[in-house]
Amino acid sequence: MTIVPLEQETARQEWSALTEAAERVQKTLASLPGPTRRTPEQRDVAEAVKNRARAQRARFLDEHGDTVYDRLTEGRTRSLRIDELVAAAATAFPGLVPTADQLAQERGRPQADKEGHEIDQGIFLRAVLRSHSAGPHLLDAMLRPTARARRLLPEFLDTGVVEMESVRLERRDGVARLTMCRHDRLNAEDNQQVDDMETAVDLALLDPAVRVGLLRGGEMSHPRYRGKRVFSAGINLKYLSSGDISLVDFLLRRELGYIHKLVRGLLAVDAVDAVDAEDGGDWAVWHAPYVEKPWVAAVDGFAIGGGAQLLLVFDHVLAASDAYLSLPAAKEGIIPGVANFRFSRYVGPRLSRQVILEGRRIWASEPQARLLVDEVVDPQELDAAVERSLNRLDGEAVLANRRMLNLAEEPAEAFRAYMAEFALQQALRLYGEDVIHKVGRFAARSS
Repeated sequence: MTIVPLEQETARQEWSALTEAAERVQKTLASLPGPTRRTPEQRDVAEAVKNRARAQRARFLDEHGDTVYDRLTEGRTRSLRIDELVAAAATAFPGLVPTADQLAQERGRPQADKEGHEIDQGIFLRAVLRSHSAGPHLLDAMLRPTARARRLLPEFLDTGVVEMESVRLERRDGVARLTMCRHDRLNAEDNQQVDDMETAVDLALLDPAVRVGLLRGGEMSHPRYRGKRVFSAGINLKYLSSGDISLVDFLLRRELGYIHKLVRGLLAVDAVDAVDAEDGGDWAVWHAPYVEKPWVAAVDGFAIGGGAQLLLVFDHVLAASDAYLSLPAAKEGIIPGVANFRFSRYVGPRLSRQVILEGRRIWASEPQARLLVDEVVDPQELDAAVERSLNRLDGEAVLANRRMLNLAEEPAEAFRAYMAEFALQQALRLYGEDVIHKVGRFAARSS
């Protein structure tokens, strides 16, 4: 049954205006050719009708966003992840966000041939995240262990190894060793890698035998780097061009899921339940809300885009002396995740603008690299340096102090405010004409 907030006359009128606007969008788009086949005049018609509906959507959510969220989560008694939340909203509030059928029809289409339905998801999630009641509840929902991690936990506790498509996880000597192993594509990120990474981070945090985590790239089979370790080439631009990089399952889940868990940890009660502690539940409730662990990252080759973004949340970062870091998102036309929020904290505003706006590359061998990397070592000495750093972070006092550092450096409210605006702005960037042209050219060169 469709659920809509009809307690007040003004709410009913605003909901009616929104649903009428959404219906006009569908009728107009159905009467036009696909996006890439439209004339300039037809494109203007399509954009005008979509913009009117989006204005109605934003106004409705500004007034009634909390009511919508409370209906979807049964008064915030249910914890829905972002994919579950937008799916529930599509069913309960037709016209508020795209339906599963609309998204399925566009999945796999080239980015240039999509209507931009994910922008409507961005409008919805911006309203939820910037709410002082709904926003924190959604962030906590995203810090719970995934269902996949819960399923794999018994196997990992027993064997200490989990092999996934893009990530290998091994527990050895109290260390959870996460190896990104997309060897044919230089660890370029896609929806699958986000899923695998969150699963691996969850398992490392859930396992009481793990005291420290390590992230490193594996050896590549790519012709240019065969047999060499590479950290990450960032977002898979070929997948972005082909329409296989999604707002919810990649761009938002990545930031609110495993990267946020690297900073905050998992909700403690869920973690305790998962390992069946006899008396730990009450302790977790009063002692600390999250289960955290320190993390080390080691950079071989390069950390491009999303790879460089990752380094900003690790407690200790090492890099081979011949490695480099870059954030080419502005060149690609998109926003580099939460780097805009975190990068200045490390390097200051001037260098941040050089890297993010102008695409400056930072080599591990130059002095500015020490603002982002704790240790720069000869490639042959990196293995030994990694083990030394893991030993230094293996201590109870480290956990307490990293928690206090993270609270001081990245307050939860500031992060939530950033993510609220990011949800919409990144959705808009996905469908910017410059992005479509740039990633299309990249895909053509790499095919």
